Amino acid sequence: MSRRGKIAATLGVVVGLGAVAGWVASAPQRPDSQIMASAAPGDAERGARIFHAGGCASCHAAKGAEGDARFTLSGGVELATPFGTFVAPNISQDKNDGIGNWTLDDFAAAMLKGVSPDGRHYYPAFPYASYARMKPQDIADLFAFMQTIPAAAGHTAAHDLTFPYNLRRGIGLWKLLYLDDRPVVEFAEGTPDKVLAGRYLVEGPGHCGECHTPRDFAGGSDRNQWLAGAVAAEGEGVVPNITSGEGGIGDWSESDIAGYLETGFTPDFDSVGGSMVEVQKNMAELTSEDREAIAAYLKAIPARQNGYLARQ
Repeated sequence: MSRRGKIAATLGVVVGLGAVAGWVASAPQRPDSQIMASAAPGDAERGARIFHAGGCASCHAAKGAEGDARFTLSGGVELATPFGTFVAPNISQDKNDGIGNWTLDDFAAAMLKGVSPDGRHYYPAFPYASYARMKPQDIADLFAFMQTIPAAAGHTAAHDLTFPYNLRRGIGLWKLLYLDDRPVVEFAEGTPDKVLAGRYLVEGPGHCGECHTPRDFAGGSDRNQWLAGAVAAEGEGVVPNITSGEGGIGDWSESDIAGYLETGFTPDFDSVGGSMVEVQKNMAELTSEDREAIAAYLKAIPARQNGYLARQ
């Protein structure tokens, strides 16, 4: 074999090994079964709190649903993004179209690892990159609550994605970069419990960073601009900076923030608008202690300039 042929063969082997390594590394991974085994039987009443904190109705109920209709989780809400249009699925207890046949382990795999019962990657439009920080007990409680929600028939449309985003296996590589169960903001020892409780709610079930943090070219959150505001995922409008940096909420007190989450009114008596309307409905269902904890966390995190300006 000529020298050129040997080089070509070597390159072929290297490329082949790289492809195999990438295929193996991108495989869907369910969480260790012992993680959920450590949780007590789920409690639906506690799970209702996590349901509201997680904003499940905002995406999986019909747009504009009110009252009991917010618990009809037949999906169908569309999220148009630069990567394509994602459609929120049916997560009711319907055994054919929803999650009525799921086990707790199936539910945990979806929440913590973004993996379906049949072993496929979910797209991160489902905010499991935040849910990965949730406590096993909260997942068990949420699952118990989900089982109290009525079945609603109806299979939603498939996502409408362009190449290469329609190749789900590539999501495994995305997860290697962005799926992390560690806190985003590290605090010093002795940080008040209220701040830490707020961190859990904001960074975990509340998944506030999914909208309020700018994203990089691959769609991952830029943690250096955590909660600094972003261009809306749909590509129209902006999501505000909720740090104390320039353009943010530095002049809001903790009570201002907690009051806004409860009532929907800013300190200047402006009212909540846009997609935040649905979020505020969810936050109003939490306890005053939860809202105060969220406020304490937002006042404790690093101040950042507007993230959507930094991206321009």
